[in-house]
Amino acid sequence: MPEPHPILLFDGTCGLCDRTVRLVARLDRRERFRFAPLQSEAAVYLFQHHDVPDSIESIVLVHAGTARVQSDAAIATARLLGFPWSLAVMFRIIPRPIRDAAYRFVARHRYRVFGRVEACSLPQAGLPDRVIETREQAEGVLGTATPGRGDR
Repeated sequence: MPEPHPILLFDGTCGLCDRTVRLVARLDRRERFRFAPLQSEAAVYLFQHHDVPDSIESIVLVHAGTARVQSDAAIATARLLGFPWSLAVMFRIIPRPIRDAAYRFVARHRYRVFGRVEACSLPQAGLPDRVIETREQAEGVLGTATPGRGDR
């Protein structure tokens, strides 16, 4: 059975997040990554499935049965992109509280510096097959869908 796709959850109204996800999609030559806006039904399901607080204001990487947030999510995403991006693992020598403080500083100022977008623009950017928005799509990507199961 193939390994489930890594899912990168992001703020669908953030200009920085939008640009970052587009960059990850472009660098992801094997098209492994799937993307879900934090404002989607898929994100709600993934947060519940991985015990991530729904109040999180961070990118979230769901991969290999775990959810990573803040700087850990950014480093793990770069690692999955392969060389030379995987060299970002060197940032792990910086203690997590310091990395996460820097991450939160950028996150606090992201709207002011990079602006807001009306809505997630990835489907219009030629990535509709890689954007997941529903619980069913998230289950399918994770490989947790149960045949014949209806909505709860």
